[in-house]
Amino acid sequence: MDASVISVLVLSAYVIYFMLPAYLANVSALVFGGGKPLDFGRNFRDGRRIIGNGVTWRGTIIGTLIGTFIGILQGSVSEYYGNVFSLIPGITIIHGPIPTSILQGALVGLFLGGGALIGDAVGSFIKRRIGIERGKAAPFLDQLDFVIGALIFASLIVFIPLNMIIIILIISIVLHLLTNMIAYLIGMKDVWY
Repeated sequence: MDASVISVLVLSAYVIYFMLPAYLANVSALVFGGGKPLDFGRNFRDGRRIIGNGVTWRGTIIGTLIGTFIGILQGSVSEYYGNVFSLIPGITIIHGPIPTSILQGALVGLFLGGGALIGDAVGSFIKRRIGIERGKAAPFLDQLDFVIGALIFASLIVFIPLNMIIIILIISIVLHLLTNMIAYLIGMKDVWY
């Protein structure tokens, strides 16, 4: 296999690993959500819901906690074993924003997980403002709102190189669509997107 293809595959695995707190926080909010909506059922001044019933306090709290926990695990692995990607023979070590300690892992996990869920809430807010109801498609916004939120929050505490951001955006669209299709097929979502 060509060295440039291997480099792209390794970088892709690296960004997925880095984004795990955000990805798992987002999924956890869906799985463990329900209950009181984040907007408490209130309407905005345009008469529409502020966010809607899909974004709940329970999902936001549990998702953020799970993102933080994943960050702690990543920090623990790095603290005790070094860069995870250095464990793969023949792979050049990638230096980037992956946490190197338990404390840094907790912070990165908190900012990625919490940022993802805030980004998702902002995406719901935008959808309501432009008249898209819950469950209706908003291409790119549906796939990237949580990712952009996660990246904005994480960038407050770690540097994320532009090449990583581009790959994160591309991979996130593909992963989001695939996981949503699976959730639809097993009955966890009403729509495939």
